[in-house]
Amino acid sequence: MQTIVVDSKEQGAEKICELVRKELDAGHLHVLGLATGSTMEPVYEKMTESDLDFTNVTAFNLDEYIGIPATHKNSYAYYMNELLFSKKPFKETHIENGMAEDLDAECVRYETLLKENPLDIQFLGIGENGHIAFNEPGTSPESVTHVVELTESTIAVNSQYFTEDETMPVTALTMGISSIMQAKKLIVAAFGEKKRPALEKLFAGVVSTEWPVTYLLDHPDVIVITDLKL
Repeated sequence: MQTIVVDSKEQGAEKICELVRKELDAGHLHVLGLATGSTMEPVYEKMTESDLDFTNVTAFNLDEYIGIPATHKNSYAYYMNELLFSKKPFKETHIENGMAEDLDAECVRYETLLKENPLDIQFLGIGENGHIAFNEPGTSPESVTHVVELTESTIAVNSQYFTEDETMPVTALTMGISSIMQAKKLIVAAFGEKKRPALEKLFAGVVSTEWPVTYLLDHPDVIVITDLKL
């Protein structure tokens, strides 16, 4: 595991773009896994300002809420379109359908697509409770794309994006731990003091189901970019 310490999330975003450019220039980036949340906002801003060319790259997103349409301002489909896809064309883009009538079938469909399009790079943020994607504490390392019930901790953090008259979803579709670990390279972004406990668990070097981020210790190519000195 490689760690790159930066002075700010903006500098971290620049580093991520540099890593992506290196893989593109080498012809190694064909499928890119994307993440959402405030951590990724400066990353996508830097990407859209750059001359990075994704027209031959297929994108997959980690997760999506269940029960709100793609047109909802708090759906991750809307987030991705606003921040990246409307500004940078990709060969193809994929995100789970949180409005699917048969959610189990949707999980199978998405996991099948992932197997047909192996991830070269997967972006990851880290939840305050150590979750990666929406894989909450206790998630099996063998998990593939699945339906998840969000923890109170995650709901409390994410509810800030919903207004008082909106009900935040309490379930979501997410790539599983196994799905994520299939990526050839993982680029993890973690900025701010609230992420310190999760990073400390990761750097302690012990895999624990209660801290899903520690599963990354078993991956051969992980780059952690953070503004925290641990």
